[in-house]
Amino acid sequence: MGEGAKKEKPMAEISSLFVTRLYRAELNELAKKKVSYDELNASCLAIAEDDEAGQRWCEENGYPGYTSYSSLTDLPWRFPIFGLLEKALDRHVAAFCDDLGFDLGDRKLKCDSLWINILGEGGMHASHIHTHSVISGTTYVAMPDGASALKLEDPRFPMMMNAPLRNKDAPRKLQSFVYVTPAVGEVLLWESWLRHEVPMNMAEEERISVSFNYGWV
Repeated sequence: MGEGAKKEKPMAEISSLFVTRLYRAELNELAKKKVSYDELNASCLAIAEDDEAGQRWCEENGYPGYTSYSSLTDLPWRFPIFGLLEKALDRHVAAFCDDLGFDLGDRKLKCDSLWINILGEGGMHASHIHTHSVISGTTYVAMPDGASALKLEDPRFPMMMNAPLRNKDAPRKLQSFVYVTPAVGEVLLWESWLRHEVPMNMAEEERISVSFNYGWV
C-alpha cells in the first residue's frame, strides 16, 4: 500500500444469540398414517357437544367457547383419530428436538396432554405460557377467513426497560411481537416457556384447534 492510501476499516461483526425457534409444517408430511382433518373437525364438534363437564368448566371459568383441557385428559385413548394425531405429532416433536440440539439423555419427550379449543366470534385466549412442559404446540382444524392468528411475544420483553419501539418495517426476527396465521392441517411447535396468545376471533365461524404439551420423562 502506497503512502497516503487510506486503510479500510474492518467490518463490524453482528451475530444473533439465544435464538427462539418456531417450527411450522404440514402435519401429514411426517405422519406414517395420514390424519383426516375433516374427521378431526367432526370429532372436535361432537365431543364439544357431548362433554357436559367441559361445558360446565368453560361457563364457570369464563372461557369464551369450548375447551376439553380440564375435562378430557385421554383423547388419544378414547378416539382413534386423536391417537393417529398423537403419533404424527411425536415425529414432528422429534424433528424439532433435533433442531434445538436437545440432549435428552436416557429420557424422552412424551405427549402428556392434548386438548380441543373451539373459539366462536369474539373469543380469545389471553397471553400465557405452558409450565412444566418442554415443547408445546397446536394443530389447526378450522381457520375461517378472519380467524385470529397466533401472537408470540419476545421472551426478553419484560427486561427491556428503556428499549425504544421497533420500526414497523424491521425484520420479523427483531420485532417484539410476531403474528403467525396458520392454515388447516399445519402444526406449530415452540418451547413451552414462550409466551403466546390468541387475539380476538373476528370470524363469524368457529376457530378450531388441538393443542398439546410434551414433557421430559
